[in-house]
Amino acid sequence: MALIVQKYGGSSVATPERIVSVAEQVVRRKRQGNKVVIVVSAMGKTTDSLISLARQVHPDPPTREMDRLLSTGELVSVALLCMAIERLGEQAEGLSGRLAGIRTDSTHTKARIRRIDPRRIRTELEKDAIVVVAGFQGVGPENVVTTLGRGGSDLTAIAIAAALKADVCEIYTDVDGVYTADPRRVPAARLLSEISYDELLEMASSGAKVMQSRSVECAKKYGVPFLVKSSFQQGAGTMVREIKVREGAVVSAVSIDENQAKITIFHVPDRPGIAAAVFGELGDARINVDMIVQNVSREKHTDISFTVSSADRQRALEIARRVAKEIKAGEVGEDADIAKISIIGIGMMNQPGVAGRMFRSLAEQGVNIQMISTSEIRISCLVPKEDGERALRAVHAEFIEHPRTAV
Repeated sequence: MALIVQKYGGSSVATPERIVSVAEQVVRRKRQGNKVVIVVSAMGKTTDSLISLARQVHPDPPTREMDRLLSTGELVSVALLCMAIERLGEQAEGLSGRLAGIRTDSTHTKARIRRIDPRRIRTELEKDAIVVVAGFQGVGPENVVTTLGRGGSDLTAIAIAAALKADVCEIYTDVDGVYTADPRRVPAARLLSEISYDELLEMASSGAKVMQSRSVECAKKYGVPFLVKSSFQQGAGTMVREIKVREGAVVSAVSIDENQAKITIFHVPDRPGIAAAVFGELGDARINVDMIVQNVSREKHTDISFTVSSADRQRALEIARRVAKEIKAGEVGEDADIAKISIIGIGMMNQPGVAGRMFRSLAEQGVNIQMISTSEIRISCLVPKEDGERALRAVHAEFIEHPRTAV
């Protein structure tokens, strides 16, 4: 007997027919002798519809009430899936995030899980029920509902699998698994049979929309291998697990992120503490900064450029302008017509010449590089948005379609 945690995304439960199909799959796994916990997202575009509804009554809705509103989407999915399971003759128990023991911090709309008390889930499993948990939500210190941010149902499933020490964690979505690139943009993209936590984490932070980065971080921290596969097609999917070294391909995947904005503070005084003032304020506002470039100092002044997500652009601009005024810097500029192209692979760590190959492939396409950032297993280049897709295909061809490895 295995303990299985499965997560079904919004597209998997988008219609009553799909909910029935999920119920049939869940019941089949249960009748094979397994204990099953299901985590569900809101149906289809429900979350987007609720956000739109809120903004019709308030242009900037209070985050506490937004969490209260958005959490209802998953509860609808829980109730409907429980109904479909019970119609098939199995007992189902639906739990909200609070009843499932998911305790978070007090940050609304982007809460972090502090702990999970799985006793209620275990009690229901002992009663031979299929447990259906609302993803994306928990409860804060004041017993007020919180939500975990976009992709939060993935995080719910991984965290529950860790708390229960589940044998299997399966993430069902609308794609076959993890590809070497977005197959809608790169026809030659290939399905990966496996990928490491670190590679998928870099992909998530580089624009790939397969998994929320916090979910992968949680899986890595607690050693939870998980399978990403399609709800609609038969296939092996992609196994995500710890991999230290990979023989063969230097680069596992390439990605593009067009939801980026570059902000530049000009004529910044070049003295200790200035960078701390700029990025400390951004950090306090929970704005994640990706690339950072500081020009060579001239006449005791320099320019600082950095990138943030498009969603954080306006708040980051406001902070940058305020800080620039405080430190007596020059004007603040922005550029939203950019894209970040990244290559990712644990095989890059001990392989020389990878950066040169990437830069050459972009140069051959006439693509200008504005900024560069690197890690042990990732190289990212900021390019004009109009060149983004051409750049993506060029680096995919260089590293995936025509790979070269050291002899």
